[in-house]
Amino acid sequence: MEPHVLANKRAKEASDRRVVQPLEELVSGSKSLVCVPKGCLQENLALKNKEQAMKGGSFNGEKVSPPGPRDFDSNVSISIHEGQKHEKFEGREYGQSMTEISELDSLSTRHAEKAPRKTRKRPAKLVIPEACVSSEFDETCKEKDTAEKELEVEGSEFCLVSRRGQRHVMEDGYEVITNIHGDSKQAFFGVFDGHGGRAAVDFVSKKLGKNIIRAVAELDKEDNQLELAIRSGYLATDKEFLCKGVSSGACAATAFIKDGELHVANVGDCRVVMCKQGVANALTRDHRAGREDERIRIESSGGYVSCRNGVWRVMDSLAVSRAIGDVNMKEWIISEPETNKFRITPDCEFIIMASDGLWDKVTDQEAVDVVMGHKNTLKSCKDLVDISCSRGNRDDATVMVVDLQRFVQLGG
Repeated sequence: MEPHVLANKRAKEASDRRVVQPLEELVSGSKSLVCVPKGCLQENLALKNKEQAMKGGSFNGEKVSPPGPRDFDSNVSISIHEGQKHEKFEGREYGQSMTEISELDSLSTRHAEKAPRKTRKRPAKLVIPEACVSSEFDETCKEKDTAEKELEVEGSEFCLVSRRGQRHVMEDGYEVITNIHGDSKQAFFGVFDGHGGRAAVDFVSKKLGKNIIRAVAELDKEDNQLELAIRSGYLATDKEFLCKGVSSGACAATAFIKDGELHVANVGDCRVVMCKQGVANALTRDHRAGREDERIRIESSGGYVSCRNGVWRVMDSLAVSRAIGDVNMKEWIISEPETNKFRITPDCEFIIMASDGLWDKVTDQEAVDVVMGHKNTLKSCKDLVDISCSRGNRDDATVMVVDLQRFVQLGG
């Protein structure tokens, strides 16, 4: 026999001996293996006998339960070689004929077509309210939107410009009360610089002037009584605010004018400067941690003063040594003001009251020269703030100029 003929004969015999993988079936908890040679005529007969046996309730001599609706042959394959049709059945029940399977598939398809499809509802639209920022810089100036960075106020006796620095919230404030008790020569002016939020500066702006005026009305007309009334007004305002339990604080510089006299007071680093015959004269002294007398007072009360990055601070915190509020540091940050009294004479031109946002960058004399160089005092206030910002100021800056000539009493 020739070699190629022998090779073909051996290949055919090997193909006849080829078998399919054993079919592993679960029958009532037991396993039965059915193995038939691939391409053998007994393959279809074995599957047919198995189907009939399952319907009759027994298989390989064992009793079995009829297949339930969920007993599926997970993977039954029939592979017929030598040109016959290949078929594969997945997910069919035991004992089902091809006709039944075809009818079930057709019924299932028709049912799926007739079943109404559930419409997917669109989720409700989210309505996000617009942010509303409501904060008043001062009770007497509600027409200005707090989102604005700069505030301008002009009255008959004064003008003011206040500009927010790098903070998100303006922490400066002011208060003006004129024509007190019907007296056009009696007035109160105040500039305030808050820290730790607006709570303290808002409270001081509403209360300090009224408390001072009330205290003045209750005192007798004696020497130095007015200074005691101003001191009482500061301490009363501080006591009322501390009762709120809020930790913020505020520096203050005030000017109370009555009977041709100017009474100034301050706590912290807000300052009052007078222009007299073109010369600047500071009427208040800043209360800073680096001041020698303030350091001694703080250390004698059990506190300490330290220097960080060139700035002296009380208890490593505040750079000022006096303020209204600051409940957590009240043992060292006192609210008792320093006061001074001056007679307003014809050569007293004006006073400049400002927060440290101005005085940290502009000297007293520079500020006086700018105001004297303008006929419009509001423009001079804006120029002073601009100069401070151009020199690197990032803090809030508030500048008020008060015309002292309106309060001169002739023959006084």
